[in-house]
Amino acid sequence: MIITAHQPAYLPWLGYFDKIIKSDTYVFMDTVQYEDRSFINRNRIKTPQGAMWLTVPVKSKGYREANLLTLQIDNSQKWRKKHLNAIWLNYKKASRFEALYPKLEQLYLSKHDFLIDLCYEQLLFWLSEIRINKKIVRLSELGLNSSKSDLILDTCKALNAQRYISGALGKDYLQEEAFNREGIEIVYQNYQHPFYPQLWGVFMPNMSILDLRMNTDDFLLITGGR
Repeated sequence: MIITAHQPAYLPWLGYFDKIIKSDTYVFMDTVQYEDRSFINRNRIKTPQGAMWLTVPVKSKGYREANLLTLQIDNSQKWRKKHLNAIWLNYKKASRFEALYPKLEQLYLSKHDFLIDLCYEQLLFWLSEIRINKKIVRLSELGLNSSKSDLILDTCKALNAQRYISGALGKDYLQEEAFNREGIEIVYQNYQHPFYPQLWGVFMPNMSILDLRMNTDDFLLITGGR
């Protein structure tokens, strides 16, 4: 059993999906703490002027004491309309725009009070769009109370994992000796970002999955071929 885990993300980048593709089970870490100015509630699209952030506004007062399950979206702001307008303006000339944009309009009709529910619905949407079918487990379903490296190890044990695919930053905090004692191999992601057809001049890596999906149907590019 190969598992990977990641905190929720809005419009995730390609490396996020690369880990999911290479695993048997993906753990949606819905109980971790919100991080301000992270990719949990924002990501980038490409425009003629360069990268542009699309951010879901949140009611972040007191977020340092709360986990993602309790973080509310600030729906007093018209962010859905703003995001759809930005997508329309910057991707209306993309090759896959006519096929994808109506789906996005339907997706953004959903109104969520909590950021975690928005991220989960969007995750399922994008996995379907890139034709990836993997088992998804929400961390909150496992009833674990540990943190940091211990939380990842306990997650692996709960799911009977033999291998854990970590992001490159996992080297900074994962206690490899503890995993070795449990017979769990850690594989660190070394993501090589692909090139693909892209609007607006010089290629810019590390955009949202939206950018690739608008420009190509070649989803094998995400992971360099499966």
